[in-house]
Amino acid sequence: MSLRAWPLLLALPAAAVLLSGRTTRPPRPADKARLAGRTFVVTGASSGVGRGAALELGRSGANVVLAARRLDALESLAAEIQRAGGTALAVATDVSDTAQMQHLCEQAIERFGNIDGWINNAGVVTVGRFEDIPLEDHLRLLDINLKGQVIGSYLAMKHFRAQGHGTLINVGSVDSEIPHAYQGAYSPSKAGVLMLGRVLNEELRLTQGRDIHVCTVMPWALDTPLWEHAGNYTGHEARMPTMDGPEKVVNAIIRACLEPIKEIRVGYKAKLAYWGHRVAPSINERLTGIFTEKGEIEMHPPAPATSGSVHEPVDAGQGIQGSRG
Repeated sequence: MSLRAWPLLLALPAAAVLLSGRTTRPPRPADKARLAGRTFVVTGASSGVGRGAALELGRSGANVVLAARRLDALESLAAEIQRAGGTALAVATDVSDTAQMQHLCEQAIERFGNIDGWINNAGVVTVGRFEDIPLEDHLRLLDINLKGQVIGSYLAMKHFRAQGHGTLINVGSVDSEIPHAYQGAYSPSKAGVLMLGRVLNEELRLTQGRDIHVCTVMPWALDTPLWEHAGNYTGHEARMPTMDGPEKVVNAIIRACLEPIKEIRVGYKAKLAYWGHRVAPSINERLTGIFTEKGEIEMHPPAPATSGSVHEPVDAGQGIQGSRG
Protein backbone atom coordinates (compact mmCIF):
# COMPACT_ATOMS: atom_id res chain seq x y z
CA MET A 1 0.00 0.00 0.00
CA SER A 2 1.30 3.49 -0.84
CA LEU A 3 2.58 5.63 2.03
CA ARG A 4 0.21 8.36 0.86
CA ALA A 5 -2.74 6.10 1.75
CA TRP A 6 -1.84 5.77 5.46
CA PRO A 7 -3.16 9.20 6.58
CA LEU A 8 -6.49 8.43 4.96
CA LEU A 9 -6.56 4.95 6.51
CA LEU A 10 -5.87 6.41 9.97
CA ALA A 11 -8.61 9.00 9.50
CA LEU A 12 -11.25 6.39 8.67
CA PRO A 13 -12.35 5.58 12.24
CA ALA A 14 -13.11 9.20 13.08
CA ALA A 15 -14.91 9.80 9.80
CA ALA A 16 -16.97 6.62 10.15
CA VAL A 17 -18.08 7.48 13.68
CA LEU A 18 -19.08 10.99 12.63
CA LEU A 19 -21.12 9.68 9.70
CA SER A 20 -22.60 6.57 11.32
CA GLY A 21 -25.61 8.14 12.99
CA ARG A 22 -27.18 10.02 10.11
CA THR A 23 -29.25 7.16 8.72
CA THR A 24 -29.64 5.09 11.90
CA ARG A 25 -31.39 7.61 14.14
CA PRO A 26 -35.05 6.79 14.78
CA PRO A 27 -37.38 8.92 12.64
CA ARG A 28 -39.11 11.78 14.44
CA PRO A 29 -42.87 11.57 15.04
CA ALA A 30 -43.47 14.24 12.39
CA ASP A 31 -41.53 12.17 9.86
CA LYS A 32 -43.32 8.96 10.76
CA ALA A 33 -46.67 10.70 10.27
CA ARG A 34 -45.79 10.99 6.58
CA LEU A 35 -45.97 7.21 6.32
CA ALA A 36 -49.60 7.02 7.42
CA GLY A 37 -51.91 5.65 4.75
CA ARG A 38 -49.08 4.61 2.44
CA THR A 39 -48.70 0.96 1.40
CA PHE A 40 -45.50 -1.08 1.73
CA VAL A 41 -44.67 -4.67 0.81
CA VAL A 42 -42.08 -6.27 3.11
CA THR A 43 -40.55 -9.65 2.24
CA GLY A 44 -38.82 -11.72 4.89
CA ALA A 45 -41.22 -10.21 7.42
CA SER A 46 -41.49 -13.25 9.69
CA SER A 47 -38.43 -12.33 11.80
CA GLY A 48 -35.41 -10.09 12.13
CA VAL A 49 -35.08 -6.82 10.23
CA GLY A 50 -38.12 -7.52 8.07
CA ARG A 51 -40.34 -8.01 11.09
CA GLY A 52 -38.91 -4.90 12.76
CA ALA A 53 -39.38 -2.70 9.70
CA ALA A 54 -42.92 -3.96 9.11
CA LEU A 55 -43.86 -3.34 12.74
CA GLU A 56 -42.43 0.18 12.67
CA LEU A 57 -44.26 0.99 9.44
CA GLY A 58 -47.50 -0.35 10.92
CA ARG A 59 -47.06 1.70 14.09
CA SER A 60 -46.71 4.75 11.85
CA GLY A 61 -50.13 4.11 10.32
CA ALA A 62 -48.95 2.55 7.08
CA ASN A 63 -50.62 -0.35 5.29
CA VAL A 64 -48.15 -3.26 5.43
CA VAL A 65 -48.23 -6.33 3.21
CA LEU A 66 -46.27 -9.07 4.94
CA ALA A 67 -44.51 -11.80 2.96
CA ALA A 68 -42.53 -14.85 4.12
CA ARG A 69 -42.79 -18.63 4.03
CA ARG A 70 -44.07 -18.90 7.65
CA LEU A 71 -47.73 -17.89 7.63
CA ASP A 72 -48.13 -18.34 11.40
CA ALA A 73 -45.34 -15.83 12.06
CA LEU A 74 -46.88 -13.38 9.59
CA GLU A 75 -50.31 -13.68 11.18
CA SER A 76 -48.92 -13.00 14.66
CA LEU A 77 -47.14 -9.92 13.28
CA ALA A 78 -50.28 -8.74 11.48
CA ALA A 79 -52.21 -8.97 14.76
CA GLU A 80 -49.48 -6.99 16.54
CA ILE A 81 -49.55 -4.29 13.86
CA GLN A 82 -53.32 -4.01 14.07
CA ARG A 83 -53.14 -3.67 17.87
CA ALA A 84 -50.70 -0.80 17.31
CA GLY A 85 -53.17 0.99 15.03
CA GLY A 86 -51.84 -0.10 11.64
CA THR A 87 -53.28 -2.28 8.90
CA ALA A 88 -51.59 -5.47 7.74
CA LEU A 89 -52.14 -8.22 5.20
CA ALA A 90 -50.27 -11.53 5.57
CA VAL A 91 -49.45 -13.42 2.36
CA ALA A 92 -47.46 -16.67 2.59
CA THR A 93 -44.79 -16.30 -0.10
CA ASP A 94 -41.64 -18.06 -1.26
CA VAL A 95 -39.76 -15.17 -2.88
CA SER A 96 -37.99 -17.48 -5.33
CA ASP A 97 -41.33 -18.52 -6.85
CA THR A 98 -42.42 -16.07 -9.56
CA ALA A 99 -46.09 -17.08 -9.38
CA GLN A 100 -46.20 -16.60 -5.60
CA MET A 101 -44.53 -13.20 -5.91
CA GLN A 102 -46.97 -12.15 -8.60
CA HIS A 103 -49.80 -13.23 -6.29
CA LEU A 104 -48.25 -11.13 -3.49
CA CYS A 105 -48.20 -8.06 -5.74
CA GLU A 106 -51.77 -8.63 -6.88
CA GLN A 107 -53.00 -9.11 -3.32
CA ALA A 108 -51.38 -5.84 -2.23
CA ILE A 109 -52.97 -3.87 -5.08
CA GLU A 110 -56.35 -5.54 -4.68
CA ARG A 111 -56.45 -4.76 -0.94
CA PHE A 112 -54.92 -1.29 -0.88
CA GLY A 113 -55.12 0.04 -4.45
CA ASN A 114 -51.44 0.74 -4.97
CA ILE A 115 -47.94 0.11 -3.61
CA ASP A 116 -45.81 3.06 -2.45
CA GLY A 117 -42.80 1.07 -1.31
CA TRP A 118 -41.42 -2.43 -1.77
CA ILE A 119 -38.79 -3.75 0.67
CA ASN A 120 -36.89 -6.82 -0.55
CA ASN A 121 -35.50 -8.19 2.69
CA ALA A 122 -35.92 -11.99 2.55
CA GLY A 123 -32.65 -13.89 2.79
CA VAL A 124 -30.89 -16.96 4.12
CA VAL A 125 -27.25 -17.75 4.88
CA THR A 126 -25.02 -20.81 4.71
CA VAL A 127 -21.57 -20.92 6.28
CA GLY A 128 -18.77 -23.36 5.63
CA ARG A 129 -15.95 -24.06 3.26
CA PHE A 130 -17.27 -23.69 -0.29
CA GLU A 131 -16.87 -27.33 -1.30
CA ASP A 132 -18.22 -28.60 2.04
CA ILE A 133 -21.60 -26.91 1.53
CA PRO A 134 -23.87 -29.08 -0.67
CA LEU A 135 -24.32 -27.66 -4.14
CA GLU A 136 -28.11 -27.70 -3.74
CA ASP A 137 -27.73 -25.40 -0.71
CA HIS A 138 -25.62 -22.93 -2.70
CA LEU A 139 -28.16 -22.86 -5.52
CA ARG A 140 -31.17 -22.57 -3.21
CA LEU A 141 -29.52 -19.64 -1.40
CA LEU A 142 -29.01 -17.85 -4.71
CA ASP A 143 -32.66 -18.49 -5.57
CA ILE A 144 -33.83 -16.77 -2.38
CA ASN A 145 -31.24 -14.03 -1.91
CA LEU A 146 -30.70 -12.92 -5.50
CA LYS A 147 -33.42 -14.36 -7.72
CA GLY A 148 -36.02 -13.35 -5.12
CA GLN A 149 -34.77 -9.77 -5.16
CA VAL A 150 -34.74 -9.69 -8.95
CA ILE A 151 -38.35 -10.89 -9.06
CA GLY A 152 -39.45 -8.44 -6.36
CA SER A 153 -37.60 -5.56 -8.01
CA TYR A 154 -39.12 -6.39 -11.39
CA LEU A 155 -42.68 -6.44 -10.06
CA ALA A 156 -42.14 -3.28 -8.02
CA MET A 157 -40.53 -1.33 -10.86
CA LYS A 158 -43.28 -2.32 -13.32
CA HIS A 159 -45.87 -1.04 -10.83
CA PHE A 160 -43.93 2.13 -10.01
CA ARG A 161 -43.45 2.97 -13.70
CA ALA A 162 -47.19 2.58 -14.29
CA GLN A 163 -48.23 4.78 -11.36
CA GLY A 164 -45.35 7.26 -11.70
CA HIS A 165 -43.80 6.95 -8.25
CA GLY A 166 -42.50 4.50 -5.66
CA THR A 167 -39.50 3.47 -3.57
CA LEU A 168 -37.72 0.12 -3.90
CA ILE A 169 -35.48 -0.86 -0.99
CA ASN A 170 -33.21 -3.89 -1.41
CA VAL A 171 -31.41 -5.20 1.65
CA GLY A 172 -27.84 -6.17 0.85
CA SER A 173 -24.90 -6.50 3.23
CA VAL A 174 -21.38 -5.31 3.85
CA ASP A 175 -20.68 -8.56 1.95
CA SER A 176 -22.07 -6.77 -1.10
CA GLU A 177 -18.68 -5.06 -1.36
CA ILE A 178 -16.25 -7.18 0.69
CA PRO A 179 -15.67 -10.93 0.12
CA HIS A 180 -16.37 -13.01 3.20
CA ALA A 181 -14.64 -16.39 3.61
CA TYR A 182 -16.93 -19.37 4.30
CA GLN A 183 -19.90 -17.59 2.73
CA GLY A 184 -19.25 -18.66 -0.86
CA ALA A 185 -22.81 -18.16 -2.10
CA TYR A 186 -23.99 -15.50 0.37
CA SER A 187 -21.34 -12.92 -0.55
CA PRO A 188 -21.96 -13.26 -4.32
CA SER A 189 -25.72 -13.05 -3.75
CA LYS A 190 -25.33 -9.77 -1.88
CA ALA A 191 -22.88 -8.42 -4.46
CA GLY A 192 -25.58 -9.08 -7.04
CA VAL A 193 -28.10 -7.14 -4.97
CA LEU A 194 -25.81 -4.11 -4.95
CA MET A 195 -25.19 -4.27 -8.70
CA LEU A 196 -28.93 -4.65 -9.35
CA GLY A 197 -29.57 -1.40 -7.49
CA ARG A 198 -26.84 0.40 -9.40
CA VAL A 199 -28.19 -0.75 -12.75
CA LEU A 200 -31.74 0.30 -11.86
CA ASN A 201 -30.56 3.73 -10.73
CA GLU A 202 -28.63 4.16 -13.98
CA GLU A 203 -31.78 3.34 -15.94
CA LEU A 204 -33.79 5.81 -13.85
CA ARG A 205 -31.29 8.53 -14.74
CA LEU A 206 -31.53 7.70 -18.42
CA THR A 207 -35.33 7.67 -18.43
CA GLN A 208 -35.79 10.58 -15.99
CA GLY A 209 -37.75 8.54 -13.48
CA ARG A 210 -37.47 11.30 -10.89
CA ASP A 211 -40.23 10.10 -8.57
CA ILE A 212 -39.03 6.49 -8.50
CA HIS A 213 -36.22 5.62 -6.12
CA VAL A 214 -34.02 2.54 -5.64
CA CYS A 215 -32.08 2.13 -2.39
CA THR A 216 -29.63 -0.59 -1.36
CA VAL A 217 -29.20 -0.97 2.41
CA MET A 218 -25.93 -2.59 3.50
CA PRO A 219 -25.59 -3.49 7.17
CA TRP A 220 -22.82 -5.06 9.18
CA ALA A 221 -23.53 -8.53 10.63
CA LEU A 222 -26.71 -8.37 12.72
CA ASP A 223 -27.95 -10.10 15.84
CA THR A 224 -31.18 -11.49 14.36
CA PRO A 225 -32.67 -15.00 14.09
CA LEU A 226 -30.81 -15.35 10.77
CA TRP A 227 -28.08 -17.20 12.68
CA GLU A 228 -30.56 -19.58 14.32
CA HIS A 229 -31.78 -20.38 10.80
CA ALA A 230 -28.34 -20.62 9.16
CA GLY A 231 -27.18 -23.51 7.07
CA ASN A 232 -23.97 -24.53 8.79
CA TYR A 233 -21.20 -26.85 7.63
CA THR A 234 -18.30 -25.47 9.68
CA GLY A 235 -18.43 -28.07 12.46
CA HIS A 236 -19.00 -25.25 14.98
CA GLU A 237 -21.98 -23.17 16.06
CA ALA A 238 -22.84 -20.39 13.62
CA ARG A 239 -22.11 -17.18 15.48
CA MET A 240 -20.76 -13.77 14.60
CA PRO A 241 -18.82 -11.58 17.05
CA THR A 242 -19.25 -7.79 17.21
CA MET A 243 -22.75 -7.87 15.71
CA ASP A 244 -24.95 -4.79 15.50
CA GLY A 245 -28.50 -4.76 16.79
CA PRO A 246 -31.26 -4.92 14.18
CA GLU A 247 -32.71 -1.56 15.24
CA LYS A 248 -30.03 0.30 13.27
CA VAL A 249 -31.11 -1.31 10.02
CA VAL A 250 -34.80 -0.94 10.84
CA ASN A 251 -34.25 2.80 11.33
CA ALA A 252 -32.24 3.00 8.09
CA ILE A 253 -35.05 1.30 6.14
CA ILE A 254 -37.72 3.60 7.61
CA ARG A 255 -35.59 6.64 6.79
CA ALA A 256 -35.09 5.35 3.25
CA CYS A 257 -38.87 5.15 2.87
CA LEU A 258 -38.99 8.85 3.73
CA GLU A 259 -35.70 10.12 2.28
CA PRO A 260 -34.39 7.66 -0.33
CA ILE A 261 -30.62 7.34 -0.64
CA LYS A 262 -29.13 5.15 -3.34
CA GLU A 263 -26.70 3.26 -1.10
CA ILE A 264 -26.78 3.16 2.69
CA ARG A 265 -23.95 1.55 4.67
CA VAL A 266 -25.46 1.14 8.12
CA GLY A 267 -23.37 2.07 11.14
CA TYR A 268 -19.70 2.84 11.69
CA LYS A 269 -18.56 -0.80 11.37
CA ALA A 270 -20.01 -1.13 7.88
CA LYS A 271 -18.51 2.22 6.89
CA LEU A 272 -15.08 1.31 8.29
CA ALA A 273 -15.17 -2.02 6.46
CA TYR A 274 -16.17 -0.34 3.20
CA TRP A 275 -13.57 2.41 3.30
CA GLY A 276 -10.88 0.06 4.58
CA HIS A 277 -11.49 -2.13 1.56
CA ARG A 278 -11.46 0.87 -0.79
CA VAL A 279 -8.14 2.14 0.56
CA ALA A 280 -6.30 -1.16 1.13
CA PRO A 281 -8.23 -4.07 -0.37
CA SER A 282 -5.56 -6.75 -0.01
CA ILE A 283 -4.91 -5.93 3.65
CA ASN A 284 -8.62 -5.69 4.35
CA GLU A 285 -9.34 -9.07 2.77
CA ARG A 286 -6.44 -10.76 4.56
CA LEU A 287 -7.56 -9.43 7.95
CA THR A 288 -11.20 -10.29 7.22
CA GLY A 289 -10.20 -13.87 6.44
CA ILE A 290 -8.24 -14.23 9.69
CA PHE A 291 -11.07 -12.65 11.66
CA THR A 292 -13.56 -15.04 10.06
CA GLU A 293 -11.47 -18.13 10.75
CA LYS A 294 -10.80 -17.28 14.39
CA GLY A 295 -13.78 -15.19 15.45
CA GLU A 296 -16.63 -16.88 13.61
CA ILE A 297 -15.62 -20.53 13.63
CA GLU A 298 -12.74 -21.78 15.78
CA MET A 299 -13.76 -20.11 19.05
CA HIS A 300 -17.30 -21.59 19.09
CA PRO A 301 -18.57 -24.96 20.36
CA PRO A 302 -18.94 -27.96 18.03
CA ALA A 303 -22.24 -28.34 16.15
CA PRO A 304 -23.63 -30.84 13.63
CA ALA A 305 -24.08 -29.99 9.97
CA THR A 306 -27.47 -28.56 9.01
CA SER A 307 -29.13 -26.89 6.03
CA GLY A 308 -31.07 -24.66 8.44
CA SER A 309 -33.92 -22.79 6.78
CA VAL A 310 -32.37 -22.84 3.32
CA HIS A 311 -34.80 -25.38 1.87
CA GLU A 312 -37.65 -25.27 4.38
CA PRO A 313 -38.54 -22.70 7.05
CA VAL A 314 -37.91 -23.57 10.70
CA ASP A 315 -40.22 -22.78 13.62
CA ALA A 316 -37.57 -21.27 15.88
CA GLY A 317 -36.73 -17.58 15.84
CA GLN A 318 -39.76 -15.45 15.10
CA GLY A 319 -38.57 -12.33 16.90
CA ILE A 320 -36.63 -9.28 15.76
CA GLN A 321 -33.60 -9.82 17.99
CA GLY A 322 -31.45 -12.94 17.76
CA SER A 323 -30.10 -15.16 20.52
CA ARG A 324 -26.53 -15.68 19.35
CA GLY A 325 -24.90 -12.34 20.03
